[in-house]
Amino acid sequence: MVDNYRLNIGSLRSDVKLTLHTHHAARIWMGRPKTDTKPGIIGLSGFCSLINRMSRGATQDDPYSDWWMILVEEKVSQSDEALKALDERLDDVMACLPAAITISNNLSVQPVSMPLFISNPLGFKAVYLLSSYDEIVRRILLAQHVGLIGRRDMELWIDEGAAVLRKLFGLAQHYRYSGAARDDFAANNAKAEAARKMYERHGDIPQDILEGTRRSNFAPPITRGQQELTPEPFTDTRDADEE
Repeated sequence: MVDNYRLNIGSLRSDVKLTLHTHHAARIWMGRPKTDTKPGIIGLSGFCSLINRMSRGATQDDPYSDWWMILVEEKVSQSDEALKALDERLDDVMACLPAAITISNNLSVQPVSMPLFISNPLGFKAVYLLSSYDEIVRRILLAQHVGLIGRRDMELWIDEGAAVLRKLFGLAQHYRYSGAARDDFAANNAKAEAARKMYERHGDIPQDILEGTRRSNFAPPITRGQQELTPEPFTDTRDADEE
């Protein structure tokens, strides 16, 4: 028997929130706007906007968008390892606490909780890193409070963790939608030449990415023709803390 009923099922939705307990992590989320005396620093919210643009570019079969998604994915993995290494150093410090002393987790009496509207898994990967950094900062502050590390070490370790995230965000800032698709490179036309010139400072794009045989684990399906994007002019937007 043929089922003639049609089910009108809507799209799936869920509420996702991020809770932060330290001012240090909140500043990483917010970033810093540019002023007359200080350069701007991109925050996690700005990073997620860049990831969304990369994803849209990748749907248009732009190989440079795919390349940058791969670079960001690799950098996320490296950043995760760097934060884990910092956390392991904290484990060694906290192990020096006398056995007779028990300390509970230090949590903010008024944490900040914010909704997340992120459309690409790489954005969530960065959120996980920020959450890890928030926990690391809490542990560093606790270690200093109970006399296991000095103030100088506290400041250095907090800055070390922040630099991991800012370097990740800084990498994303180099991305620009090239306006060229893989067909343009196959034809070696003007669009392809303009794309190569836009990214010439970064070297040649790997051949397997150019051919489309290697893409990010989080790359979207290619739907070229459904949404045309506008190529972006290159502007060096790196901040002073990126290097």
